[in-house]
Amino acid sequence: MPILHFKGKSVIQNHHHTVKFHELEAAKAKGLSKEPSLDDNLIIHGDNLIALKALLPTYAGKVKCIYIDPPYNTGNENWVYNDNVNSPMIKEWFGKEVARDDLTRHDKWCCMMYPRLTLLRDLMRDDGVIFVSIDDNEVEHLRMMMNEIFGIDNFIATVIWQKIYAPKNSARHFSEDHEYIVVYTKNSEIWKPLLLPRSEESNAQYGNPDNDPRGLWRPNNLAARNYYSKGTYAIKCPGGRKIEGPPKGSYWRVSEEHFWELDKEGRIWWGDDGNNVPAPKIFMSEVMQGRVPETLWTYQEVGHTQDAKRELLSILNFENSEEVFITPKPSTLIEHVLRIGADKDSIVLDSFAGSGTTAHAVLSRNAEDGGNRRFILVECEDYADKLTAERVRRVCKGVKGAKDEKLKKGFGGTFSYYELGKPIDMDKMLEGDDLPSYKNLAQYSFFTATGETFNPKKVNEKEFYIGSSSTYEVFLLYVPDAAKLRGMALNLDFAQKIEKKFPGKPKLVFAPACFFEEYDLRERNIRFAQLPFEIYRLAE
Repeated sequence: MPILHFKGKSVIQNHHHTVKFHELEAAKAKGLSKEPSLDDNLIIHGDNLIALKALLPTYAGKVKCIYIDPPYNTGNENWVYNDNVNSPMIKEWFGKEVARDDLTRHDKWCCMMYPRLTLLRDLMRDDGVIFVSIDDNEVEHLRMMMNEIFGIDNFIATVIWQKIYAPKNSARHFSEDHEYIVVYTKNSEIWKPLLLPRSEESNAQYGNPDNDPRGLWRPNNLAARNYYSKGTYAIKCPGGRKIEGPPKGSYWRVSEEHFWELDKEGRIWWGDDGNNVPAPKIFMSEVMQGRVPETLWTYQEVGHTQDAKRELLSILNFENSEEVFITPKPSTLIEHVLRIGADKDSIVLDSFAGSGTTAHAVLSRNAEDGGNRRFILVECEDYADKLTAERVRRVCKGVKGAKDEKLKKGFGGTFSYYELGKPIDMDKMLEGDDLPSYKNLAQYSFFTATGETFNPKKVNEKEFYIGSSSTYEVFLLYVPDAAKLRGMALNLDFAQKIEKKFPGKPKLVFAPACFFEEYDLRERNIRFAQLPFEIYRLAE
C-alpha cells in the first residue's frame, strides 16, 4: 500500500500515547441538565486532541457514528498548530497561524489530523462509521492517512456534496460547486449503511390497475441485454398476439418454463387488452423497504451553504457579519449522514463542533423518529459556550419567531457542559500537588490497566470499588488528600471485606502500599498495583 510521508510524521504517529489524560470538569450553569453526567449529551470545551483522550476511559469502542468538519487548510482559515509535540521542528510551528504561503502548511495539517484520527478510531464501535467533510485542498492527503489508520479495506466511499445552487461567475478558473465527504468504517465486514427512506418519486411508480390482493406493484422489463441461453422463446399473449422473441440484441430474463410459472401465480401483466409485451410484476411489499445511499448528494436533497447560513441566523443573533461562520453545514446534510450511519440508540461524535450543527441534527432526528441518539461535541474555541452551546440550548427549548414550526417549538433534550481540567499527572501524587478527584483517577486507572471502558455508575467510593472488568473486580484505595493518602494501604481488614463481597473472584487493587507478601496475595486471588508507579502494569 502506498504510504504518505510528511514532515513530522515520525514524531506524531504515536503522539496520542504521550498526551496525558485530563480531568473533565462539569460547568453546571452552562448545561441544560439538572446534574451533569458523562452519560448525557455532552459539549466539551477544550483542545480536541486532549478531549478525545479524556473521553477514552468512558467511551472507547462505544461511538457508532462520527462526523467531523476539520479545517480545509485553504490558507484563509487562520487555524493555528497547537499540539505540544516534543520535537524542535514542530515546536517552531507552535502557536503560529497557517497561511496560504506557508510551505509546510500541508505537513502541519497532516500532523494535526493524524493523532486525532487515531483517537477517533479508538472511540468507534467495531460497526462504527466516520464521515469527514473536506475539499480539494487536502482530500488526497486525508484519504492516504485514513488508509493507514483505518485500513484501506475499510474505505467505503467518497461522497460528492453539491454545496451551492448556482455557479460563481466570479471564479478565476472553475466555479467550485462541490465538497467531499470521505467515509470509512472500523470494520467493513460488519458495518452496513442504514437504508434511506423511499422517495415519493420512487413510490409513484407503483400502482395496482388489476386490484391484485398483494398490493401495489410496478411493471418490470422482461427483456435484458445480457446473454441468456434460455431467453429466446416465442410468447403467445392471452389476447391472441404472438411475440416471436425478445427485441433484437436482447434476451428474456427468465426461461420459458419459469415465465409460465410466474404467469400462473399472477405475476405477469399483459396490459388491459391482454396483448402487451408481458411485464413481470415487482411488488412494493417484496422489495427493499428503503434505498441504498448514493455517492452524489444534491443540494435539493441535503441542502446547501446558503441554507446553512440562513438556518444559523434564524437561531442566533450576531452583532456583525464577521461573527457569522463562513462555511457552516446545513443540519439537513448532517441529518442525511445520521440516516445512513446512526440508528436510534447511537452515540454520535463531532470533535470539530463549530456552530453545533451536529447536535441540532441529532435532536431533530430524535424528535422525528423517537430515537435516543446522544451527541458528544468538542469545540476548542472560546465561542464554545456563547455560540456552540447557545445554539443547542435554543434548539432544545425552541427558537422564538422561527419560521420552522418544529424549531420554533424546540426539539427537547438536555446536555451537560464540561471544561478540560488539569492533567492526571501520577508523578505529582508523590508531591501531593494537584491530586485528581476520586472519580477521575478511578476512570483513568480502570481504563489504563484493563483497556476496557469505565462505567461511573458502578463506582462505590465509600467501599473503594470502581467497577468490574472482564477479568477483575477493581478497587482503588485513594483519597485526594496527600496526608491521608500516605497512610492508606491494602491490609488484612480490607482484603477480608472484598473477599466476603466477591468470594473466589479475581480482584485488582490500586493502593499506595500493601501489607501482604506476593504469595499471600495469590492465595487471596488479589493482584496489587501500587500508586502511582504501577498504574500501567496490566496494560504492558
